[in-house]
Amino acid sequence: MSFKSGFVSIVGRPNVGKSTLMNHLIGQKIAITSNKPQTTRNRIIGIHTRGNDQYVFFDTPGIHKPQNRLGDYMVKTANATMQDADAIVMVTECGKEPTHVEKGIIEYVKNSKIPAILVLNKTDLCDANKVAESILMYSSLYDFDAYIPLSAKKRDHVDDVLDECSKYLEESEFFFPEDMITDQPERQIVAEIIREKALHSLNEEIPHGIAVAIDRMKMEKKVMHIDATIICERDSHKGIIIGKQGSMLKKIGSTARYEIEKMLDMQANLKLWVKVKKDWRDSDILLKNFGYNPKDIEMGE
Repeated sequence: MSFKSGFVSIVGRPNVGKSTLMNHLIGQKIAITSNKPQTTRNRIIGIHTRGNDQYVFFDTPGIHKPQNRLGDYMVKTANATMQDADAIVMVTECGKEPTHVEKGIIEYVKNSKIPAILVLNKTDLCDANKVAESILMYSSLYDFDAYIPLSAKKRDHVDDVLDECSKYLEESEFFFPEDMITDQPERQIVAEIIREKALHSLNEEIPHGIAVAIDRMKMEKKVMHIDATIICERDSHKGIIIGKQGSMLKKIGSTARYEIEKMLDMQANLKLWVKVKKDWRDSDILLKNFGYNPKDIEMGE
């Protein structure tokens, strides 16, 4: 019996639905989502094993013009991930003109000759004419190996992506155990869940400047006890995150705890604190402390 495996990089601009798509491809939520750009900061591996086929998906940060060291790290992560792929899935928003980001990805695909699939997401917001116009726009720039219009939010045609990607799997033993769906440690997933709930709750300008550090995660008497700190850049942001009489912090904590309990399948006791670390997004030391290590990308690790 022969097995096939392959690496697929999901790339595109911020907020086009890359993480939502990957969660549905895997069949379980492993990447946080929000309607705010630059939600994904690290490369996240999602693994889907179907019969004798294993797909290893890389969900990548949205490619954008970096404003700080964190942004620079995110863009380098996305670019480096394309180099490791057997196929690239470029996710775009139906009805939107190609930007310099899409054109840059297309240029990379042309030069590298890596198979590329175009996913036109958010078709639930477009009519058939808009879908056809979008396909025509992109096909004039590059002859993609496949064009898949879909709505990741509604899970429409997500399986078509798997079917197309299967063409680029190669005969190989599985890279990961069959029951494994991600390489992320539990602590990292918990930190990301807390950050997601903060993204959903906070004002537009604050989420870009927060990180979450897990200080303690220990099981006692069948309860997972978690101490975590939300890091922000300004004293004014700290007050907003805490809220009047702690109301905002309680909201973030209660919604995060609900999802953490579902993920861990056990009761959780979550305690949150807020600390200010000015300009942490431009500090290599702090970036590394919070799990974003620029040297990993520079060294090609």
